[in-house]
Amino acid sequence: MVPAWLGSPGFLLYLSNHPRWGCCRVLLFWLLFLCLPSFIQPTTFKVGVMGPWSCDPIFTRTYSDAAAKLATARLNKDPTVNQGYWFDYVILNEDCQTPQALVGFINAQGYASGFVGPVNLATCEAAGLLGKAWNKPVFSWACLTDDAQAERFGSFARPLPQASAVLFAVLKYFRWANVAVISADQDIWVEAGQALADSLRGFGLPVSVVTTMEDEPNGARKALRRVQRADNIRVVVMCMHSVLLGGEEQRLLLEKAEELDMIDGTYVFIPYDALTYSMPYQKESYAMLDDNIKLRMAYDAVLTVTMDSPERSFREAFREAQEKGEVPSRLSADQVHPLFGTIYNSIYFLAKAVESTRKSGKWVTGSSIAEHTRDFELEGFSQTVSADKNGEAIVPYIILDTDGKGNRLWPTYSVDITAGTLRYVGHAIHWPQGSRPDSDSNCWFDTVTICSGGVDASFVLLLFLLVAALILGGAALAYYLRRRIQHAQLMKGPNKIVLTMDDITFLNTQNSKKKMEDSHPSLMGKSISDMRSIKSVAANPDTNIAVAEGDEKAKTSSHVPLLLLLFNTQGIVAAVQGDWVWLKKFPGESHHEIKPATKTAFCKLRDLRHENVNLFLGFFHDCGIFAIVSEHCTRGSLEDLIRNEDMKLDWMFKSSLLLDLIKGMKYLHHREVVHGRLKSRNCVVDGRFVLKVTDHGYNELLEAQKIPTAPPKPEERFWTAPELLRDPVQERKGTFRGDVYSISIIMQEVICRAAPYCMLDMSPEEIIKKVEKPPPLCRPSVSVDQAPMECIQLMKQCWSEQAERRPSIDQIFDQFKNINKGRKTNIIDSMLRMLEQYSSNLEDLIRERTEELEVEKQKTDKLLTQMLPPSVAEALKTGAPVEPEYFEEVTLYFSDIVGFTTISAMSEPIEVVDLLNDLYTLFDAIIGSHDVYKVETIGDAYMVASGLPKRNGNRHAGEIANMSLDILSTVGTFRMRHMPEVPVRIRIGLHSGPCVAGVVGLTMPRYCLFGDTVNTASRMESTGLPYRIHVNMRTVQILHTLKEGFKLDIRGKTELKGKGIEDTYWLVGREGFNKPIPTPPDLLPGASNHGISMDEIPEERKKKLQKARGGQT
Repeated sequence: MVPAWLGSPGFLLYLSNHPRWGCCRVLLFWLLFLCLPSFIQPTTFKVGVMGPWSCDPIFTRTYSDAAAKLATARLNKDPTVNQGYWFDYVILNEDCQTPQALVGFINAQGYASGFVGPVNLATCEAAGLLGKAWNKPVFSWACLTDDAQAERFGSFARPLPQASAVLFAVLKYFRWANVAVISADQDIWVEAGQALADSLRGFGLPVSVVTTMEDEPNGARKALRRVQRADNIRVVVMCMHSVLLGGEEQRLLLEKAEELDMIDGTYVFIPYDALTYSMPYQKESYAMLDDNIKLRMAYDAVLTVTMDSPERSFREAFREAQEKGEVPSRLSADQVHPLFGTIYNSIYFLAKAVESTRKSGKWVTGSSIAEHTRDFELEGFSQTVSADKNGEAIVPYIILDTDGKGNRLWPTYSVDITAGTLRYVGHAIHWPQGSRPDSDSNCWFDTVTICSGGVDASFVLLLFLLVAALILGGAALAYYLRRRIQHAQLMKGPNKIVLTMDDITFLNTQNSKKKMEDSHPSLMGKSISDMRSIKSVAANPDTNIAVAEGDEKAKTSSHVPLLLLLFNTQGIVAAVQGDWVWLKKFPGESHHEIKPATKTAFCKLRDLRHENVNLFLGFFHDCGIFAIVSEHCTRGSLEDLIRNEDMKLDWMFKSSLLLDLIKGMKYLHHREVVHGRLKSRNCVVDGRFVLKVTDHGYNELLEAQKIPTAPPKPEERFWTAPELLRDPVQERKGTFRGDVYSISIIMQEVICRAAPYCMLDMSPEEIIKKVEKPPPLCRPSVSVDQAPMECIQLMKQCWSEQAERRPSIDQIFDQFKNINKGRKTNIIDSMLRMLEQYSSNLEDLIRERTEELEVEKQKTDKLLTQMLPPSVAEALKTGAPVEPEYFEEVTLYFSDIVGFTTISAMSEPIEVVDLLNDLYTLFDAIIGSHDVYKVETIGDAYMVASGLPKRNGNRHAGEIANMSLDILSTVGTFRMRHMPEVPVRIRIGLHSGPCVAGVVGLTMPRYCLFGDTVNTASRMESTGLPYRIHVNMRTVQILHTLKEGFKLDIRGKTELKGKGIEDTYWLVGREGFNKPIPTPPDLLPGASNHGISMDEIPEERKKKLQKARGGQT
């Protein structure tokens, strides 16, 4: 860069290495150059034009080199700008990938004095910072850098108005605030879409959708679906190459929008790239709108906002430059991208700023050049470009639209960037179906108003407060009403859970008194068989408490002490509406109320329903007594069942009970319910020997009701895990791993049919102390012969000292259910489980039977189609009549076995059947590869037809001929299993002609052929010779028309019964048919062609034959 005093026109031109210099001044130049200070630099200003000129085929058509060359050539001839510098250029290729593009700009420092570009918006911020660091101007028309950032960069300027500002002016005029941005999947467009969305959000617009159209078949559909799912979208900005200039992505997007019915006036599509150049429209037609009807219909919803060329279009300006020889004539004006003009204008804009800086007397640096981009005007390539006093570029913009049926763009509105308004220019916008997108609130475009969906902020705040107050008031009222309703429901109706004396009839059993005196009461005494007659208490006839007869002391007392007397440690049996229930009293002598937390906890427990979880029915709360009511299981607890020696329990019975226990605990754990007090006493067994877990959630109810509990006795803690024994607080709550430990102790009880730790000669206090504080590790001992080894191993894993090493309930279930595979269960258990399984799996069973029925139906249909043609079979299945069908021409095949009568006489019946089955199975396999239909087999006769029931033109003769050759070739190597030395020879006869086909009979219906053709084909077979294919004249004619190289030898005159004497032929082969064909035997004089020579028959078979013939005679 040079100071201004050295930049006077005469001095700089004199010193610069310029063509105007004369030869006589060279010596003077070198003398002056040596005398100048060292800071003087060359006066050539080189402009670096940076963009994706080589990696993008459409950007390649901008011909950036020709544009830069034209601009610098005109600059150096323009006296208003060439007084200080000689302008030159260098083309800098920008990579299409963002990281490489950034690296490319960093490496461009030494190539130019200033830069026009970059085009990739992701590199704009880095380019601005690097330009500031290098103190070189960076003029980019693509960057959406706002004014604050441009001022921070210092050396950055825009040669065009900010594209997002132009777009905002258009959106503001039409009041379209909700915008979606769809970009192509190339980096340059993805970054452009993101930057545009950020810029529009900076203007205050809600850009709710920013998406990329992926390069896949459904990429356009997915992108547009995102737009459709969003609310109130008005405008879709397409960041991609314009379809009018060859952009394939935009074509796909618009065509897909038309398919999705988005071209109905609901949305407006705006191409983003057209904002950076002048789209030609004067006298310009676009052939792709003529060639593609779908695109033309879709483009009716497109508004093109582009730079205007009011005096002359871009194409006209380009052709003028070509006529002057400034642009190579080999370039086609119709193929050049209009960005050519933008490059030209940007270089000229930068040169004007450089000249303004030089004239101001300041150093020509990046920051000073950026400061002087103001108050000038220049004649651009096809329009006037100017800069206002604030340094903002001013370029005319126009909105173009189609008329919905033609191939041209028409000007509708001009855009005044300075005022931010639009002016109508003569053509109205043609809205699709006469409908335009809805308008949004003005507040989106008011910079001083906070907009919330088009509603005033104060009104929104007031509305919010009002709604919040209503919601809070409604919630409070709903909560109050819900509590009242729930309370009413808990006390009355079908959901009633709080029971009183009026709802329950207390029952006592024969040995009730014994249970109350026993320190270890059990539930077994509560079975139905032990019930005695009951009567009401005389002391209070209004109550429905009942006790056993003979309890005179209880009769004379009040009902409250009587209730306390009836409740033993475990509970009591009662009846509710005829159903037996079990009442378990909560600790404490008096409970005046049920707390809300208790009701909430119980409602949660009541919703737990599983076949292996005992159902909670409600609470009993009366007379100060508080008890939980659950289903009564008639067979008592698991502990009672284990200790009942009269009950025989084999392993399968035990495993069934344990599996029920595991399934019940699995259900509870999956519902995040910790039992906390699991033991064999609170596992109950119903009348069907189904084990159910009970007392779950009991600890939670105690906590909710704030009921203190006494410390448990040592014998009650056998099922408690070691880590819980050490932590009384955690013991009261319980853990999932602690429940797993309890399961292992119950497994020991069931396997051994004894109490926990029964094999240890220690008191309960000693056992609990050793379990709580190992070592040594104290656990029950179980013999390996008492249960499968897998079960014992699982039990030991469950009582592991380290809780984290115990298996989860799911793992226990998966391991345990595999233990009994292959073993039989006892009768009762098997029967019950079979009934349960049948009822639960009935739907699967029906589905399986239906599938089996469908398979069998398919087999039946297949067999039927093998017996009859498919069309005939379908008609018979539906009950429709099968009409006889006439076929104009078909070809029939007849064959039989030569000497079959002789062979039958020499063979056993079963051997004859085997022979025919083997031979015709071979034939059936052959006909499967030809377009033929097997009609029937009668004895040794085999009949095949082609051309029916499915017509095939005149191919029927060729199909039968090829099949005959294949059969004859195969028969040559066929041998009978019982007489392999006797050859099997067949005669084949073919004939073509018309026939009638139909179904005969209702019982075992047959598909039969009728007509003279059938008789003639049979005569052709009967008059044939062994290993020969006898062909009639009509068949020969058809084979000749097929021209497939069939080889035919004339046999001569042959007498056919009922037909007279006709010329017949032998089919001996076909060109390309390489399979061996057996050689026909020579006929000896007087020999018959219907039998087997006696020389070919083995001796033992000859004897049998002679015997058979002798028997006949």
